[in-house]
Amino acid sequence: MEMNHHNIAIWGSWQLAPEILLPILLLTYLYARLPKALITRRQQAFFYTGILSALAVIITPIGARAMDYFSLHMVQHITLMMITGPLLVLGAPSSFHPNNRYFKAATNPMFSWLTYAALMIGVHLPVPHKFIMDNPWAHTFIEVPLYLLLPYFFYFNLLDRNLVNRRISPALAVISLFLMMVPETLTGFFIYTAPGSLYDNMYSLNDQRQGGSFMWAGAMIIDTVWMSFAVFHWIKSEEKKSRDIDAQIAAENG
Repeated sequence: MEMNHHNIAIWGSWQLAPEILLPILLLTYLYARLPKALITRRQQAFFYTGILSALAVIITPIGARAMDYFSLHMVQHITLMMITGPLLVLGAPSSFHPNNRYFKAATNPMFSWLTYAALMIGVHLPVPHKFIMDNPWAHTFIEVPLYLLLPYFFYFNLLDRNLVNRRISPALAVISLFLMMVPETLTGFFIYTAPGSLYDNMYSLNDQRQGGSFMWAGAMIIDTVWMSFAVFHWIKSEEKKSRDIDAQIAAENG
């Protein structure tokens, strides 16, 4: 069955979505109140860019019509999971490493990888996706919050600027990001190449394929950017190890 409201001009659709907007504004307010000594200008730039990227796909026509068009839904999905989440991680103060056991469990490298991949694939399987699209509350109160939380937990270890006391080595961070490209790109590939509708004709076949192409190509491009960040951190960590060894040798010879 076709989704309703397709006759409404897409770019004339905007929404406040207070149930999502208010928590984002609260987070922004709390961040803005942090002592300036704790966050660099670069971290602030990353954080506020992340917030703007979320707003760009929530209150704009992209978010307002994400329930009607698969391609817009996919743009929202890719932005929140692959752009907003990593940017918020890079914007976090370097001292932000909570000892809370729930946060530690959520950011466990293996667990966060699996939950991120499961969300990436699961929400685009025919049955879960149709349920979410038929029940707007599931999209608003389950899907979108998970799009924000699980990527943050996943990228928290992988884009960590700290070169010491990491839960995962910089080398493994690069490998983890590389491996995540598999479920991301394959999800887009199978959606794009599907011979017919995967979602009971909820969308046109062209719209479905456009969404699949966004995931397929977009994931590879965006992942390459974050992998470059991880490689940079890896190089920095190796340089630090080299300096530490040189300092130790100099101390022993002195």
